[in-house]
Amino acid sequence: MHHFAFPKAEHLTSRREIEALFSKGSMAAYKFPLRAIFHISNSESVPVKVLISVSKRHFKHAVDRNRAKRQIREAYRLHKQVLWDTACAQGTSLHIAFLWTANMPMDSDKVTRSVISLLETISTHLQNSRP
Repeated sequence: MHHFAFPKAEHLTSRREIEALFSKGSMAAYKFPLRAIFHISNSESVPVKVLISVSKRHFKHAVDRNRAKRQIREAYRLHKQVLWDTACAQGTSLHIAFLWTANMPMDSDKVTRSVISLLETISTHLQNSRP
């Protein structure tokens, strides 16, 4: 198993799944500079699928948007195991969208701390929502 990989199968790409993620039944958590929107669904082949978005409104230059997305991807890739363990134990799957909310670039350490905090929050919510 490649615990630290982030393969294409873990990317949230289906339009139907993305629309379901941003519908009424989704929950959100916030930790500056990120906002996570997540939706618990039935078990699928992949326990967690992730969408990463950095708005053009926040960063006009593509190089800045790409750097922010790279920081989020790297932090998620290295720290996703806690969430995966919880999702597998619960027998559910999660769809998560990480949205950048800051108007300026951040250090990778700050982004990593935000991602870790959000993953722990989602994991706790997942544990409390299912018996």
